Amino acid sequence: MEGLTPLGPGREFDRIREVLKGARIGGGGVRVPPGDDATVLDPDLVISTDLAVEGVHFRLDWLDPHEAGARAVGAAVSDLAAMGAGLLGVLASVAVPEGEVWAPRGASFMAGIRDRVEELGGRLLGGDLTRSPSGLVVDVVAVGRTHRPLLRSGGRPGDELWVTGRLGGASGAVRLWEDGRPVPAPLRLRYAHPEPRLSEAIWLVEHAHARAGLDLSDGLAGDAGHLAAASGVGVVLEASALPLEPHPEVSLEEALHGGDDFELLVALPPGAETDGRADAFRRRFGLLLTRVGSLRDGSGVALLEPGNDEPVPLTRGGWDHFRGREEEKR
Repeated sequence: MEGLTPLGPGREFDRIREVLKGARIGGGGVRVPPGDDATVLDPDLVISTDLAVEGVHFRLDWLDPHEAGARAVGAAVSDLAAMGAGLLGVLASVAVPEGEVWAPRGASFMAGIRDRVEELGGRLLGGDLTRSPSGLVVDVVAVGRTHRPLLRSGGRPGDELWVTGRLGGASGAVRLWEDGRPVPAPLRLRYAHPEPRLSEAIWLVEHAHARAGLDLSDGLAGDAGHLAAASGVGVVLEASALPLEPHPEVSLEEALHGGDDFELLVALPPGAETDGRADAFRRRFGLLLTRVGSLRDGSGVALLEPGNDEPVPLTRGGWDHFRGREEEKR
């Protein structure tokens, strides 16, 4: 698998590695092969695909169809942000069940896709429409452009790890829904309306000299593991530094393992707080930028908790579609 960016651990990623074994993945105009959040084609075209399945990625007793369609676009376009790319547009392939109940739901779902693309400054480029035997399904192909792609590789020992925004809110909302409890509006918004950090990522590349990065879709622990594997380094996360969503239902557990934050995790050269890069970002975007750890020689992800002198390896990563819910909780 020459040219493949190394992926972190997990059953989902074991299956991806198996699929790509022996595949032709580089050359022929491919600048960035599989292993990052998107592929880059010569000279600067960025393409990613993201699948959203009812009952797996969203539920219509949590979101209305318009919100669900819009959410699918936000999640897909976040992969462009992870690459430091701007948005050109999306293609969306939708499968809708038949029946009188589903006709208006399908129309609202597709309107949500269209409206969110336009809100983000892109165009609906096309797609496909077919029938589903059960539940809504959408595959969103996001298309963008970048002159300087932000890759998961490139981090160096001594670099600092920074995240945008706050963590754990979307996962907290899911846990409350699953427990049958009311979901506060701020947490619901974090789940229903992911914000792709498009301009923020470009700024971090051009002005803060980001060396590596990705978006946080599967939880900080799991996604930090991908950055560690791709860059050939170890990651130390500082538990006390994580910028949790300010709500009693959001815990360190949600931030590390929950997923669906769609914030950026970037490796910056040392000193961003003292040399003004972090403050310049905050002034420019009105958004938190928080140092949450560092890169070091070694491999894997470890967590430094208050009162401890040494970080402890994290054996549990982020969300994995091929691991059961009970396993996820352990």
